[in-house]
Amino acid sequence: MAAMALPPVDIPSDVADYGLTVRPFYSHLCALPSKLFAAGLNYDSLKDVYLSTNPLMTAAALALSTAPVFLIVSELNRNYSQVDRCWSFLPLLFNAHYALWAYANGLPMTTLNAILGLTAVWTVRLGYNYWRKGGFKKGAEDYRWAVVQKRLNNRFLFFLLNLTFISTIQPLLLFLITTPTYVMTLYSSLPDPRFEIFDFTCAQAIVLVLAIETIADNEQWTYQTAKHEYQKTGRVPAKYKGVFSAEDLKRGFNIHGLFSWCRHPNFAAEQAIWIIFHQWTLLKSHVIFNWSGIGALCYVALFQASTTLTEKITASKYPEYAEYQNVIGKFIPKFTINSSEDDTAENMRKEQ
Repeated sequence: MAAMALPPVDIPSDVADYGLTVRPFYSHLCALPSKLFAAGLNYDSLKDVYLSTNPLMTAAALALSTAPVFLIVSELNRNYSQVDRCWSFLPLLFNAHYALWAYANGLPMTTLNAILGLTAVWTVRLGYNYWRKGGFKKGAEDYRWAVVQKRLNNRFLFFLLNLTFISTIQPLLLFLITTPTYVMTLYSSLPDPRFEIFDFTCAQAIVLVLAIETIADNEQWTYQTAKHEYQKTGRVPAKYKGVFSAEDLKRGFNIHGLFSWCRHPNFAAEQAIWIIFHQWTLLKSHVIFNWSGIGALCYVALFQASTTLTEKITASKYPEYAEYQNVIGKFIPKFTINSSEDDTAENMRKEQ
């Protein structure tokens, strides 16, 4: 079955060749609906379709199939965070699919199991953080969608945004960031696939970045919890005395811990995770870039755009945020700034 669904690859660089490993299988994507219809509910027939279809095309079909569901549910409920609710689960689903397909076709699983395990940890971290912020509650919605609606001020234009970007492009992006796992699946089909020292190094790097992201999330959660309690009572909550001052909580945004070095350490780490997954494929395939990096590049572009919107909203609410923007880098710490900025940045760090 694997021979029918995967291209013949003989050397590591073959697994990164778009013309060899992707383009010839477009027909699998086009034929999949009719094959599934013909298979009906017969388990053996469905299994045969699954194993004989290129796994990248199956993942693409899955991503595309979610688009109408997200669109209909979001429009019926006038709630545009449907993809947000599934954000932490879809990459795990795609990577689990690659691992399952490889296992069912008898391919070596060491690298794929490592990727699946790391993705599971990523899912738990992101899902937990989204849950504790109330994201899974009925009616919960990212506040930025309301801002976008207000700025567009046109119901039809926002529907087009939902049709294209929110409900279609976003799930496709989550599919694209996992395409390095397809490259790893191809690598597993080589005559002599190996789990080498750089595999361990990449896995360790992802664990480290996940730890940084978790720390940043917890720092932000602690600050926001203290701030909301302070706004209700006008007093620094007892359990946060010695951690935050009244001035800290009046400011409205966190400048402590990792946030004293860059404005969005959690976002920086999130982007780094998927960049490392792509870099992993480069080490495996012995090339300097391959097509599976498109997902990571698009992910970075999305974070650039969404963070810009977030910061515009934040700056409109908190007067001191503009100063924070001037002296603290967005995703990367500023190491070269003028003397006045240096004094301000140092003062901000000393406030911890």
